[in-house]
Amino acid sequence: MLKDVSFGQYYPVESFVHRLDPRTKLLFVIAYIAAIFLSKNFYGLAACAAVLFAAIGFAKIPLRKIVRSMKGVLFLVVFTAVINIFFYRSEGARILWEWKIFRITAEGLIFSGFLIARLFLLVICASLLTLTTTPVSLTDGVESLLTPLKWVRFPVHELALIMSIALRFIPILMDETDRIMNAQKARGADFETGGPIRRIRAIIPVIIPLLLSAFRRADELGDAMDARCYTGGKNRTKYKKLRFAAGDFAMFVLAAALIAGVVLMRIYLGAPV
Repeated sequence: MLKDVSFGQYYPVESFVHRLDPRTKLLFVIAYIAAIFLSKNFYGLAACAAVLFAAIGFAKIPLRKIVRSMKGVLFLVVFTAVINIFFYRSEGARILWEWKIFRITAEGLIFSGFLIARLFLLVICASLLTLTTTPVSLTDGVESLLTPLKWVRFPVHELALIMSIALRFIPILMDETDRIMNAQKARGADFETGGPIRRIRAIIPVIIPLLLSAFRRADELGDAMDARCYTGGKNRTKYKKLRFAAGDFAMFVLAAALIAGVVLMRIYLGAPV
């Protein structure tokens, strides 16, 4: 069940996107998120979606892997859609259906669709970053981008290491959860029937062994780092040096063009409702 979740899992394949510098991908994701939030109409989101799906094509990642990353946010998507569909209010809204405090308007449907599309693009973009970049590369990229903060004694290396370990632990803990749930099912546990309260109660026996396993793995990781005389970022060298290539500069140009296009569409085409 949890093996279908692809967020945080690296997909090894030879592609243009995989070869990009991790700093380029991090900066492009930041620019892409800014473009999404700057979009005030479907034209801007369509431009963002076109760039994103082009990147997926260049990354040679199967679409099913991308779709799986949405499973973790389906509840948030449905909840957002329901709240906006039934409780969206605006002056002069065209009422399609109304009952007591619930009201469905044409503008509410449009606004809900806009928010859902924005949320989908955000999640897919973040998933594409982790699918095309190893945790080690992400760590090196974050540390390199935050290097100026070392001048104010900010623990840049430690922060990057924490992010790398967190990303690496996502698939590990998912597999561990799946194994625990299978063991509980073999003992008669039922996670798929009954109401929400019953399902929540059935999950409690999974949480405790999962936490114990997470603490045990963290303790083993700490012992392994101590055994290898790990001392943090002081006087550490890199096996691979990060260097920008022609493709990286092309991505910077693309990010700038995307933001400029979204801003122009926001100015001249207005909001969806």
